[in-house]
Amino acid sequence: MKINLELPDINLIGLQEAPIHLSSQIQPHGVLLVLEEPELKILQVSTNTLNIFGITPENMLQKKLEDLLDPFQIEKIKTGLSGVNIDFINPTKVWVRKKGDEYIVFDAVCHCNEEGFIIMELEPAITQENIPFLSFYNLARASINKLEKASNLHEFCQVIVQEVQKLTEFDRVMLYKFDDDEHGYVVAEEKLERLEPYLGLHYPESDIPKPARKLFVANSIRIIPDSSCQPVTLFPVNNPISDRPINLTNSILRSASPCHIEYLHNMGVGATLTISLIKDQKLWGLIACHHQSPKYISYELRKACEFLGRVIFTEISAREETEDYDRRINMTHIQSTLIEYMSQDENFIDGLVKNPQNLLDLASAQGAAVCFGGNCTVVGETPKKEDLNFLVQWLKNNVEEEVFYTDSLPQIYPDAESFKNVASGLLAIPIAKRNYVLWFRPEVIQTVNWGGDPNQAFEVSQSEGNVRLCPRKSFELWKETVRLTSLPWKDVEVKAALELRKAIVNIVLRQADELAQLAEDLERSNADLKKFAYIASHDLQEPLNQVVNYVQLLEMRYGQKLDKEAHEFISYAVQGVSLMQTLIDDVLAYSKVDMQAIAFQMTEVETVLNRALGNLRQRINETGATITHDPLPIVMTDKTQLMQLFQNLIGNAIKFHSDQPPQIHVGAERTEDAWLFSVRDNGIGIDPQFSDRIFVIFQRLHTRDEYIGTGMGLAICKKIVECHRGRIWIESKLGGGATFYFTIPVGGRELERRKGRKTQNDLFGRGQ
Repeated sequence: MKINLELPDINLIGLQEAPIHLSSQIQPHGVLLVLEEPELKILQVSTNTLNIFGITPENMLQKKLEDLLDPFQIEKIKTGLSGVNIDFINPTKVWVRKKGDEYIVFDAVCHCNEEGFIIMELEPAITQENIPFLSFYNLARASINKLEKASNLHEFCQVIVQEVQKLTEFDRVMLYKFDDDEHGYVVAEEKLERLEPYLGLHYPESDIPKPARKLFVANSIRIIPDSSCQPVTLFPVNNPISDRPINLTNSILRSASPCHIEYLHNMGVGATLTISLIKDQKLWGLIACHHQSPKYISYELRKACEFLGRVIFTEISAREETEDYDRRINMTHIQSTLIEYMSQDENFIDGLVKNPQNLLDLASAQGAAVCFGGNCTVVGETPKKEDLNFLVQWLKNNVEEEVFYTDSLPQIYPDAESFKNVASGLLAIPIAKRNYVLWFRPEVIQTVNWGGDPNQAFEVSQSEGNVRLCPRKSFELWKETVRLTSLPWKDVEVKAALELRKAIVNIVLRQADELAQLAEDLERSNADLKKFAYIASHDLQEPLNQVVNYVQLLEMRYGQKLDKEAHEFISYAVQGVSLMQTLIDDVLAYSKVDMQAIAFQMTEVETVLNRALGNLRQRINETGATITHDPLPIVMTDKTQLMQLFQNLIGNAIKFHSDQPPQIHVGAERTEDAWLFSVRDNGIGIDPQFSDRIFVIFQRLHTRDEYIGTGMGLAICKKIVECHRGRIWIESKLGGGATFYFTIPVGGRELERRKGRKTQNDLFGRGQ
């Protein structure tokens, strides 16, 4: 009966990955012996010995191989087993006496399994002679001559299947290639005309599960001469030494799993021959031969087919590597150009996008973005900058690899569906914390032809308490339209992106070292300037005081003798000295605003604001100002500097009021990583063209006759905010009031830890 695949007590993974190499059954056309060295004692034997040898399995156990074969053959086998490579004796022709003078000739194939037991497999020999070397050479030479005339991968693959079909005379020979997601598809086919074509069809991964793939890698040639035969068991079932089923990974007689046999029956296949194509120790593909009726191929001919397949596949691999090599050479040239540009520019991003096409060609992309320091520089077709910011945030939270790539971004990042036309495919390399170089490919809608519905690749059945997988019964053409997918990224493109990442990191580190040195020099220079400013300001106060004192003394002693104009001159002198002293005080206040002097602590903003308002009480009362505020948070900041910041901004709003009493509101709003504060007034406002100028030291938009002041207040505000790693700006229009905005980052304590840290750490973040 069929059962629900979603039942919690069914372990599908366990069923799919059952250890099929641990088997106690073999195919009945041969005999298998498990031998123990050095005496080659028979530990296990297949139960078909009575039919083939005329000897019961029970009578063969604990005997030695020499009881079955003559001394000459035993000596030859022992010599081969003691050699460096057992394969040198495979196959060996052996003669086994059946009755009287009746002998049976076998092809004996030996191997040593991982448990240390000798596995000897005997297959009836079709001929008593091995294939002559010259015939073997001519066979390979003829095929290679055809190969030289092939111009592309498809023709190469077609040569393989044609030559193997000619050798074996199987009804159908296919070359089956595995894709990156481990499903397979038929890239070449040679068949009888009456058979339904499989060329171009795709097959799901479950058709060849992981255990089977491992066996194909370990044992590169496999034959099932009769898919309807009844397997025979080993006797005893468990190995008497290990007390468990014998490992038959490299066995040529090992019986196929029941699920695979049923799969062949559903396809109408009576016999199969499978040759593995291995590249870089991985299963690249298979040469799959199918026959509608039982068909046996001798071991020598199977090995000839295997050799032929490997020779031709070597040429395919060489062609692929040549194409990759040419592509790598081109990419190396592009990399060199990009690195040269980046090295020459002060900002590596400018060099990276100096020639936008180079950046795109490096990964064969239609769009690219360099997201660094919160800004994204884009070339080609890319998502909108808002979408890029969210994508970078997602990468930061979900990706830890040095390179990330996918040809179906919407499948793992659903928000990407909105920009699938430009970025269904993504290749990303992290440069530092929150900094990425991204490449994009658009959606390519394609139709994939499957041999049967891949969503119904197998079934689970249960009978008499046993649960097993059953293969699908339908292999009819099933078309699937694939959406939200781009062209896949090639290995050579991924490697090129990794190489670029190394180059960028090296350049950024070098620039960071240079910046660190400049920062050290600047810090030393600033320290000298601050010392100079303090000393100069302090020393200037004394002569100014003397000027005021003596001028006032002059007025007191000789006031009656001075005319009105002289008194005005004395007044001008005292006012000038007073202004000079105010300027000196403001310069001292500005020089004292320093990142190193910030004492970060948890600060109630409302308490700090009330202190600032207390200092401004007289001016508030004189102007009738009304000041309101939102609920204010607790932030990590320097209390004194924050109080000075509010005092300057609110004092500024009171000073530049209109005919109406000042109406001032302090706002607070939480953003992603900072608190955004605002000070809004109903004053005279400013022309937007001066919105940057007002924060420059000593810059004024009005004369001192109109509004008193030195032009230092907003410059001090700007320096306070920047020392907190925040931003400050104004939004205003002439006659329409003004709103000052500034941000205080949430991670104030983190900022405190960064004080004194080298520039590299500011660039790369912790843990990079």
